Amino acid sequence: MSDTGYGDFEFERKFLVRELPVSLLGEPAPDLIVQIYFLAAEGYALRVRLQGPAGDVPAGGDIDSLDPAAFTFCALTAKGPYIGGTRYEAERELDVSVGLAMVRLGGQRVTKLRHSIWLGGDGWVIDEFLGDNAPLVVAECERGGPVTDLAIPDFCVTELTDDPRFANDALAGRPYAAWREEFERELAATGPRFLEEFGHNELGLSSDS
Repeated sequence: MSDTGYGDFEFERKFLVRELPVSLLGEPAPDLIVQIYFLAAEGYALRVRLQGPAGDVPAGGDIDSLDPAAFTFCALTAKGPYIGGTRYEAERELDVSVGLAMVRLGGQRVTKLRHSIWLGGDGWVIDEFLGDNAPLVVAECERGGPVTDLAIPDFCVTELTDDPRFANDALAGRPYAAWREEFERELAATGPRFLEEFGHNELGLSSDS
């Protein structure tokens, strides 16, 4: 349970990214994350996540022949629906060998490379999706409380926080490749948007700073 006073709730905002920022070249190598969803419906999800150094895990996410030592972390997570940038999330760490066995048994899979970077006063993760969700790239800022008055980096194209299609559990069942063209038409017609209910948005924070 979180010690921030909000219990098992996470607070995040997410954004579309076209290209990985050059500043990531000076950061540590990404992790590869393999997520399996055994339930993903109406905003609720039950997920097993495996995570390990990308250099030790095949980029295609073919983990069937891997030794559990390739992964450094595994967790079982129950999630509730997003409501205003907030989502219930209760996590229990699992033994990696148990989690790997569960992943091998099936479920809807999402595989991605996770990059981490510190910008301004916030830590960001940038997820580079693989497989049927490529070439989707999503940046997330997560805090221990509501993500308000955010300095938004210049590599963020438009906000995705309130778009349920971009939730990982939604991408597991309906990958980005199936509706990418539809989304691009929407974006071209409406233009970029950044939600205003989270206080002041400072746009254009340099990713090189």
